[in-house]
Parts: sequence; C-alpha cells; structure tokens
Amino acid sequence: MLGLEKKLALYGFNNLTKSLSFNIYDVCYAKSEREQKDYIEYIDEQYNSERLTNILCKVTEMIGAHVLNISKQDYDPQGASVNILIAEGALLPDDIDPSCNQGKTIQCLQNETIHAHLDKSHVTVHTFPEHHPGNAISTFRVDIDVSTCGEISPLNALDFLIDSFESDIITIDYRVRGFTRDIEGKKFYIDHNITSIQDYVDDKTLTKYDAIDVNVYQSNTFHTKMLIKEIDLQNYLFNKDVYELPPKKRLEITNKLRREMIEIFSGMNIYDK
Repeated sequence: MLGLEKKLALYGFNNLTKSLSFNIYDVCYAKSEREQKDYIEYIDEQYNSERLTNILCKVTEMIGAHVLNISKQDYDPQGASVNILIAEGALLPDDIDPSCNQGKTIQCLQNETIHAHLDKSHVTVHTFPEHHPGNAISTFRVDIDVSTCGEISPLNALDFLIDSFESDIITIDYRVRGFTRDIEGKKFYIDHNITSIQDYVDDKTLTKYDAIDVNVYQSNTFHTKMLIKEIDLQNYLFNKDVYELPPKKRLEITNKLRREMIEIFSGMNIYDK
C-alpha cells in the first residue's frame, strides 16, 4: 500500500523509522469463578507464545522483512510475549550474529518467552488477560508494536493483525520519525502520503466499527480509535447459551459490556462512581 508515487533517489540508506503501536481488547462476560478461570485458560491456549510467534512471522513476511532472531515467553499464571528482530533485506550468513536463531530453531527452544529481532526493526506482542472485580466482565488486551526502518512499512500488515484477534476496541498509533536525504541533500521527513490510519483498514472491517482520528500532521503522528458497533450477546458469553438467560438479564449483561467498552474506548472512567 505504501510507497512513493515517484521513487526518491536517496543519498545513502533510507533511515526513516515507521512505528505502528496498538492495543486490541476482547471483552467477555464471565460471572462465576469457574467461568473466569475457563476464560483465562481459553485465552492462554488460543494466544500462546507459539501462535503469537506464527502471527508475527507472517507479519514479517507481509511487510517484506527477514527474521534475524526470535524470543518468546508464556507467563504464569497467564499471558505471553513475543519479540522478533527483523531486517529489511536478506543478510549474508557471515553478516548475521551467531547468537541469532533466524527463527529456525523455534521448535527446539525450551524457553517460554520468544523475542525476535530485525535489522534496526522489530515486532513485539504482549498479552494481558484480566477480570473486573465487580461486574463479571473479563478483558483480554493485546499490545502490538511493529517498528521498521527503511522503505518497508508496518501499515501493510494492519488488516491482518486486526483479523488475527477478536477485536472489540482497537487503539492505533502510527508515527514516522527521523529523516532521509535525497542525492542533493534535501531532507524528507516522510516518504509516503497518508491522511489517516483508516485508509489502511479494509472497508468491510471499518463498517463494523465506530472510528475517530486524532492526527498531528505537522509531526507525522496519527492516532485512530475503533469501537465495535454491534454486540451479539452470544459471542460474549463464556460456556453459556444466550437463551438460558431471561430477556431482562440479557439486557443487563449487554449494558455492562457496552459500558466497559465505552470506557476503554474513551480512556477514562465514565460510569464508575
């Protein structure tokens, strides 16, 4: 998606740093201690470090980078982290640090944590399952950072990352830092046109969300927040059929879910007193 309408002839390496950071939240209603425990176990199984590693390796492939090193960790009692160091172009074997596994020894690693490195670039993910102590709402948060240096762009993987997780609320930050020079020495602080992060989200995905932008164009900083529009209650009940609940209870739970989502989306406590 990204690229120059007219490719610049650069003096040296394109050292613009493009950073994409975002949080994805999945919200669930789990009232009993058993349901809460089962939800955490489900999340830890669905999004363990092995699956997260596969997702990030796919991201690396999509943005045209090459894995140098991977580290990962599953945590007790819950959560996981993966970090991948990547390179914009393929490196010769003699140029790669011997300590880098290049993602080739993932199956042999006994560590519960994965970290992957890119040349001047990296992809990381951390997960945070948790419970609200008073209203039976459980929340699963994923923090993802994709930082690249050069022509490759993390925005090319945005749709894939959103689709890889169950996303009720999404907050996204994108910033281009530094500058690169053309052959005459003129500085360029960005090498592609962008007006909104939403331009890089599929239209079908956008129809499911309410989205707002807060952009600072002068500093090449872009921010988008997205909130799911419709709540199909069955998708938010854990190990329970929606028709087991009377209509009044369904409405009560739906309101609790919506309030939690609105507060997370707004970044402030609105309903708690």
